[in-house]
Amino acid sequence: MAGLEDGREWAYRVDPYGFERPDDFDYASYEAFFSRYLVVLTRRAIKWSKLLKGKNSIQKSLKVKRYIRKGIPNEHRALIWMIVSGAQTNMEQNPGYYQRLLEGEKNDKLVEAIKTDYYSPAMLGLKTDQEVLGELVKMKVPAVAELMERHGVMWTLVVSRWFICLFIDILPVETVLRIWDCLFYEGSKIIFRVALTLIKQHQAFILEATNFPDICDKFKQITKGTFVTECHTFMQKIFTEPGSLSMATIDKLRETCREKVLSQG
Repeated sequence: MAGLEDGREWAYRVDPYGFERPDDFDYASYEAFFSRYLVVLTRRAIKWSKLLKGKNSIQKSLKVKRYIRKGIPNEHRALIWMIVSGAQTNMEQNPGYYQRLLEGEKNDKLVEAIKTDYYSPAMLGLKTDQEVLGELVKMKVPAVAELMERHGVMWTLVVSRWFICLFIDILPVETVLRIWDCLFYEGSKIIFRVALTLIKQHQAFILEATNFPDICDKFKQITKGTFVTECHTFMQKIFTEPGSLSMATIDKLRETCREKVLSQG
């Protein structure tokens, strides 16, 4: 009997996607949210079924982009992620490639390519993107940028996990999946949109900080609460709150910030 109770408790602490919920997880608020969100999910599932018409393919278009921003239903998510990210095409053009890699000798060049600049020891790409975020905050939320500079808080101390984990284990899982829907379709500018929305929406709260540790604590707190749990509203905000943000702007900032990081050694 005790084993059955333990099993039930464990099942309750693990979300539908297999992630363990934190000790301070607010079950009541989540259930209230999900009962409302279920209506949205049902409506989107019907629209997606009509769009796909039983096919396992989709063409990029403004309509598809709009649908993705409003959320991909779980039953279609794996297929759509594969298609819009380009992974499906790569897999079809290179049949058996993964299996051959598993059976062959270790390819050090390929390992380094997989690591990319985010996960290599130097983490050049990660440092660059954090600098890019800092520049974007200067442009769009200057008061927060000034606060960070005044107290000598480096962006890496407060946002590195946002970039490394792509918000997993930071924001609620339903919100993360909605972010990833857009990330696979629109690219890495989505990460910056999410980060800027969190900062801009909580600007007044962050500006209450009076010292270094206080700032770090504020940045932890802004990833919790109703604003980030209500994923449908949150995703609408990321496309309005930061204002205009093109990939061209980010690429240009990456060039200058990368040079800056390299010059600092």
